[in-house]
Amino acid sequence: MPAYVIAHLQEAAPHPDIAAYMERLPVTFEAYGGRYLVHATPHEVQEGSWPGHVVMIGFPGIAEARAWWGSPAYREIAPLRSRHIEGDIIIVEGVPEGYDPSAAVKAVREALPPG
Repeated sequence: MPAYVIAHLQEAAPHPDIAAYMERLPVTFEAYGGRYLVHATPHEVQEGSWPGHVVMIGFPGIAEARAWWGSPAYREIAPLRSRHIEGDIIIVEGVPEGYDPSAAVKAVREALPPG
């Protein structure tokens, strides 16, 4: 199953470290089968608040995403971003082709109080 690294990054002042991070980042994830799915594109907030930027990198599986995150190549450049940009970053596993959400719905219904 595919996996995704999703970053919600806050606005930041331009800095040479950020430029260096952006230049060096793709090589670190391409080695694990990663590719940009969302990067440097505008987003439309439909509900709630989502200031800043969205970056999404797709991987063949959760193992590859985790391996990239912990890789020496990525750990070396991560401070170039984290020193200058605040944000939230998650790794999430995707669903298989033909996913049926009925099991998730059933679990929610079973968790409801009687009545």
